[in-house]
Amino acid sequence: MTEQMNLFGDAAGAQSTEPALSHEPAATRAAELRHELDYHAYRYYMLDAPEITDAAFDKMLVELQEIESAYPDLITPTSYTQRVGGYVSDQFAPVTHMARMYSMDDAMNLEELDAWLERTENALGAGRVTYTCELKIDGLGVAITYENGAFVRAATRGDGTTGEDVSLNVRTIQDVPMHLSEKALVHMGTDRDRVIEVRGEVYMPKGSFVRLNDEADAEGRDPFANPRNAAAGSLRQKDPKVTAKRDLSTFIYAIADTTPLHVHSQHEFLNWLRDAGFHVNPNVASCKTPTEVHEFCADALAHRSDLDYDIDGVVVKVDSFQQQSDLGFTARAPRWAIAFKFPPEEKTTVLREIRVQVGRTGVLTPVAEFDPVTVAGSTIARATLHNIDEVHRKDVRVGDTIVVHKAGDVIPEIVGPVLDKRWPDAQPWQMPSTCPVCGSPVVHEEGEVAYRCVSLDCAAQLKERLLHWVSRGCMDVDGVGDELVDKMIAAGLLHDVADFYQLTVEDIAGLDTGRTYAASNARRGVRAGDPILVGQKTARKAIDEIARSKQQPLGRVLFALGIRLVGKSVGELLAQRFLSIDRLVLASEEEIASIDGVGPKIAASVKGFLAVPENLEVLERLRQAGLTLEEDLGQMTADAAAATGVSADLASEQPLAGLTFVLTGTLVRRTRDEAGAALKALGAKVTGSVSKKTSFVVAGPKAGSKLAKAESLGVPVLDEEQLEIILTTGELPTA
Repeated sequence: MTEQMNLFGDAAGAQSTEPALSHEPAATRAAELRHELDYHAYRYYMLDAPEITDAAFDKMLVELQEIESAYPDLITPTSYTQRVGGYVSDQFAPVTHMARMYSMDDAMNLEELDAWLERTENALGAGRVTYTCELKIDGLGVAITYENGAFVRAATRGDGTTGEDVSLNVRTIQDVPMHLSEKALVHMGTDRDRVIEVRGEVYMPKGSFVRLNDEADAEGRDPFANPRNAAAGSLRQKDPKVTAKRDLSTFIYAIADTTPLHVHSQHEFLNWLRDAGFHVNPNVASCKTPTEVHEFCADALAHRSDLDYDIDGVVVKVDSFQQQSDLGFTARAPRWAIAFKFPPEEKTTVLREIRVQVGRTGVLTPVAEFDPVTVAGSTIARATLHNIDEVHRKDVRVGDTIVVHKAGDVIPEIVGPVLDKRWPDAQPWQMPSTCPVCGSPVVHEEGEVAYRCVSLDCAAQLKERLLHWVSRGCMDVDGVGDELVDKMIAAGLLHDVADFYQLTVEDIAGLDTGRTYAASNARRGVRAGDPILVGQKTARKAIDEIARSKQQPLGRVLFALGIRLVGKSVGELLAQRFLSIDRLVLASEEEIASIDGVGPKIAASVKGFLAVPENLEVLERLRQAGLTLEEDLGQMTADAAAATGVSADLASEQPLAGLTFVLTGTLVRRTRDEAGAALKALGAKVTGSVSKKTSFVVAGPKAGSKLAKAESLGVPVLDEEQLEIILTTGELPTA
């Protein structure tokens, strides 16, 4: 990078103020702030689990900047003011960016924004500057590389110099082009074959964020704090299939090097991005005066709640690339841009009650109900408190005056109590010991946050358990859906999943659909205004499908029962290990936990479920109804072979039994999940970490730390061609 002109002199944003502290206490406070900033940055960027708000973080950063401005000798190279925020995880292969990705200096109010505008005008000449104003998307920074117009890789921002390779996950985001448009490449002329790296934000739409947290609450998982954390957590999934289900989107707005594009300003560059096929935010304005900048910021703040994505401010940039070059950079941020941060909208109200809801999996969720208050454009009167730990962490009590806001401007959330308004007799809230719906004892396992009702008799869980049982991934009962299950529950036909197998055609055929006959749908023997019944045809199909489901294997039955933490794959592992429901009931928690891929938490959940007498009664009724509660090991092996494409005869021999494989890097012929499933079909164990006990590591392109560890331990490393030979022949490569 060429040397930049420093037209501002001191770092952008630094103010000449009288120091509030003398040197010694300032040094102590600076050290405390660096420690706090590093800790909270790690939780934000690395764990996607922040403990404080962005505003609180920014306040500490400003305080540190002020101390270092007053006492420059206290500045250290590792200070957060001297580097780009972010961390690089060792779970993904490292990627070095084409050019450094900088952070942005913040303006926390209009006075700070005006100070930056004044410095910019003084440096470049009043009236000679055009600004581009863009919405500040609250997402995860990403850099996407193209060569000859084709997608090559994608990486997170990381520490600004090195990011994490998330190429497979970014490929699943629908608005990321795999090939740039011919129009954009023609504009590049002779540079069309150059490597370019565009930058932007990956974000999660607000509606998707709401659905994701609803699912988390229902399943007893910790919810995401805001859409930004949800986007970051989704992009860092090891399985791209999970990312693909999370409904992520992008806005692209920057590039490492504009030279190949032959553009001269930010607005020209944004037009090129649109032509190339990228998703570019439409809310952009060219402003020629500070007044116009103010107007754009005010309009964005007024309408932020109308957007389907989260923003936390406005980014103001000098439009001309030549003028950007003249202004240059500080140690961590460009001088030619600033982020005007919006203040969070918070209101106070009174907490009247904390009620408990019971979800499909039996999780008890405390929900706060408070006096209605308008926040971010809508009236709210309740907010989930997620779990007992969250209630105690925030220390909210019935009768408290509380502060509320909307996380991501979407989800109502309690910030905390106003302690000086607390009544003297206010008592800490506790989770009930029995289910508020069915009265069964509540289960709370050691080390777990959630409290649960595990009774299959619980009415609050009934409908969702029934729908889960008949769903495609479980017992796969076609023709029995939401509406029909509702009718059968209302008629008293269904109290648990075993009741499906006691139904008759007449039971279902006589159910009232809730619709009434109209003269326009003439039916023989039915008069206008008569109710419409389900009928024989629909009922016969449902009964036939229910009967067919009796042949589903034990692994599917275990999944369909809705045991917490038991998904389809865990159900199959349990079935393969114990082969019958009777052996599983008699197995110890330690025996279950010893299965690779299960572990102590799942084992405790399974044993807890099987310890409830009502659940065992349901299992016995399912057996009497004719369900398959035992496994044919030979058939299981054949099914696994068919699903993975390996030879059934070879799978029956289990040639890889006793061997442990680790997969790393990018595989071409199969995904890593598909390769792992094929290895397991041949008897191998597939794990995610390399140790001395690992038999082989299969390394594709872009393999990272696992390959390095294998080489250091002397573990044999195979390429994809050797893997395919093993899967085809069952024979291991010779030394």
